[in-house]
Amino acid sequence: MYITSETDYAVRIVDALARNEGRMDAKAIADKACVTLRFSLKILRKLVASGIIRSFKGSLGGYEIARPLHEITIFDVINIIEGPIVINRCLLERHGCTRLPDKKCPYHDMFEQITSHIHAQLASVSFEDVISLSN
Repeated sequence: MYITSETDYAVRIVDALARNEGRMDAKAIADKACVTLRFSLKILRKLVASGIIRSFKGSLGGYEIARPLHEITIFDVINIIEGPIVINRCLLERHGCTRLPDKKCPYHDMFEQITSHIHAQLASVSFEDVISLSN
């Protein structure tokens, strides 16, 4: 199991903005995050829609972090790009258990606990934490 390139790039984009004090234009963000401009714009739209990043139009426009860094976690960014984070698809409402459709499979609770631990770990790491460790 691994995160997609899009999620990796989204983390890089948020990191680039978090390390910069003030606005950055999309090209500067793309360059700093080592992501193509086209893909950066796609990711930036998702991050703006989520409220993590704010966008500004016009000649002085660009992007900036919209919330305090201690409130933005790795979990937030992964969840925005990937959607619900689960260890097995049976935990998603639309799938359910294919093995025992009328009752819970004995692995369901275990998968649910593992998923909860993953959520907690990812939610415990903010961008402020990561940036302070690398300075």
